[in-house]
Amino acid sequence: MAKTKKILRDIQGEPDFRRINIDKVGVKDIRYPIVVLDKKTRFQQTIASISMYVDLPHQFKGTHMSRFIEILNEHRGELTVKKFPEILKKMKKRFNASTAHIELEFPYFIEKAAPVSKSKGLMEYRCKYTGVLGDKKDIILEVMVPVSTLCPCSKEISDRGAHNQRGMVKVAARFDGFVWLEDIIKTVENSASSPVYSLLKRVDEKFVTEQAYDNPMFVEDVVREVAMNLMRLRKIKWFRIEAENWESIHNHSAYAFLERGKENKKSVPLP
Repeated sequence: MAKTKKILRDIQGEPDFRRINIDKVGVKDIRYPIVVLDKKTRFQQTIASISMYVDLPHQFKGTHMSRFIEILNEHRGELTVKKFPEILKKMKKRFNASTAHIELEFPYFIEKAAPVSKSKGLMEYRCKYTGVLGDKKDIILEVMVPVSTLCPCSKEISDRGAHNQRGMVKVAARFDGFVWLEDIIKTVENSASSPVYSLLKRVDEKFVTEQAYDNPMFVEDVVREVAMNLMRLRKIKWFRIEAENWESIHNHSAYAFLERGKENKKSVPLP
């Protein structure tokens, strides 16, 4: 006698009677290989932490989480930011959603030569792409760049030396077309007292400390310089800058924040 196949109940698809919409529901922090375009070597393979969400109308009890993973697997080996629009469209269609979200956070590595000895080492930069597709598409790039600063006040009032510190500058940007990660990173590093390196010899340490001493900056100076330099990158149409200095002689961090759209460029004048 043939065994009757049991029909599995679709709990997620059943109705919910509380009449409350959910803005974002999905999967968070999936570790997944991606490909990032590299200005020097064409592309770079890295591992991203991926989060994917859609909205859930009030009449449904839940969403089918496995579908997010299925969509990722359909793009295995070709998962790049250029695929964002296609992936977001699939998410909206597959879930019958009005809004889809995807976030990719990943380490990006650049080979960087020391300023004098030219010794090479890899620098890591934390990057993030956020994509949203509702009535309109919105993609934001975020890059975190370590920098070094030297305090102008300390230099002015001290007979010997001045205190300096490492800091972190976080840039978020909307853009037209395509923007290289390297261009954002270089823009930030050129806007601080000195860049940060993974490998320095003694001749390099001398150069870097003297470079910072000759170019003192408050955290306020850093966000203003980054803003001035980002305004020169024509493809960027909006940006947000956060700078934090981990003060070496104070029991606190110094912080500054700035947000601008290109329509507000008069408030960030170019020289």
